[in-house]
Amino acid sequence: MSSQELQEEELEVLHSIYEGDDCFKEIDTTTFQYKYGENGDHRSFNLELLWGDNYPTEPPTVNVDTFYNKHILPEVKEKIHTHVKEQINELLDMAMTYTIFESVRENLETIISDQPETAPIVVVDDKSSNGGAQEGKKKEKKEQLSKNQKKKLYDKVNSRGEMPRGWDWVDVVKHLCQTGGQPSTEKGGANS
Repeated sequence: MSSQELQEEELEVLHSIYEGDDCFKEIDTTTFQYKYGENGDHRSFNLELLWGDNYPTEPPTVNVDTFYNKHILPEVKEKIHTHVKEQINELLDMAMTYTIFESVRENLETIISDQPETAPIVVVDDKSSNGGAQEGKKKEKKEQLSKNQKKKLYDKVNSRGEMPRGWDWVDVVKHLCQTGGQPSTEKGGANS
């Protein structure tokens, strides 16, 4: 059998095995990915195999540097790559994609043992970045004003940002009305 015929046969087998499996993804007829772990899990990763023209007589290309794997530590990526390369060497000249994906699944805990379960928390020390200049100072949060509040504030101040003269004076007429002076009564109102 030619390499092309072997690839077509293996492709048919992969379709029948992984039908309905959301973890398996066929990028094109020669590139396949399998996702291990749950979405959002810090230990989940994609393994990608790319068949060359002479696959399975020549080894497939192994890729663990996909964007999805950006959180995986370099040591863990190397461990995955090494495990897959060992499997490829044993399985050369045979259909191996399914066997490789299953081997990684069976040895998953060993392979990702160095990967932390949660993302590391990075703490930035302001003292070291600023030379200790801000030791006793706290950052003050600036008060956020709405557009309407800013407009009212702008209407109250002059061009220099000062309040107009007499802004805090008491309105004399208003004050007198509140003190209870004698109410004025008009005589000779409207004609009836």
